[in-house]
Amino acid sequence: MYNRMTRRTLLALSATGAVLALSACGGNVGGNSAPSEFPSGPITLTVGQAPGGSTDLIARATADGMGEPLGVAIPVVNKPGANGALATKEVAAMKPDGQNLILLNASLITITPFAVSDDEAVSLDDLDVLMGLSQDDYVMVASTKSGIKNFDDIKNSSKKLSFGTTGVGTGSQLAQELILAQAHVEGTTVPFDSGSPALTAVMGDQVQVSTVQLGEAKPQIDAGTVTPVVVFSKERNSFLPDVPTAIESGYEVPVSQYRAIAAPKGLNEEAKDSLVASIKEAASTDAYKSFNEKNLLTPNEISGEEVTTEWNALAKKYKELTDEYDISLAGN
Repeated sequence: MYNRMTRRTLLALSATGAVLALSACGGNVGGNSAPSEFPSGPITLTVGQAPGGSTDLIARATADGMGEPLGVAIPVVNKPGANGALATKEVAAMKPDGQNLILLNASLITITPFAVSDDEAVSLDDLDVLMGLSQDDYVMVASTKSGIKNFDDIKNSSKKLSFGTTGVGTGSQLAQELILAQAHVEGTTVPFDSGSPALTAVMGDQVQVSTVQLGEAKPQIDAGTVTPVVVFSKERNSFLPDVPTAIESGYEVPVSQYRAIAAPKGLNEEAKDSLVASIKEAASTDAYKSFNEKNLLTPNEISGEEVTTEWNALAKKYKELTDEYDISLAGN
């Protein structure tokens, strides 16, 4: 009797130990898998622009700060094309496990859809936006040879001027087209493929005016090789406090570039909370704050829900303005 009971007890203990062992290593017990820990490995942050530009630099600065609290490496991968649309759609189609993220430019959501087909446009409906990062303002600059000192000089010019932009479907194009339309200024628009050639063209007076991002233009403004005319933010930029906004000059042109980090739609709360906490920690570091200041970026560290609300409102506003002034951004 004793031997039979001892044998049964040993078998029960053995079975219990096997179940506990399976549970500890994530084995499938009773058909239900135990949840895996997040993150399960390196997290990839994809950028839809080329290395070295503002978006790429922001992604790398953020990734550097996120890695430590998450305890994993966060490599940044550049996949340029179609103003970031190709990379964004690729990430949006991935598994929503938090292991793949995308650095978003607001212009891709709020402006580019006016310049491409519906199939090419990107929607926030396909993404879980985690957090906003920063604001980068556009500034209209004139060549020193043109003699233009302010926007009234452009409006009253007897010459037909040439205007450079950073590309089709960009905030640069939208801001410039809106202010010219509202001021009834006619000229020749010349789209370049980024801010650098647009700035170079105005420095050499190949075009008399260009609208570029402030971080790119500021060194040349400081050197006196170009003249700042207006900025397109809602309020004066702290890095150019003496330059008026288009709005205070009487023109309804509230156009800035904003950036945020997003993941494929369907992210679970555990992964989302961890990622948001790591972004907040990255943004709070002295290194990141110094990066913003060095690159003339205004912090805009708002929640993902606020980003979605604001960007959708901007898209609606820009649509109303382009319709009102009969502006096409398709380059036709």
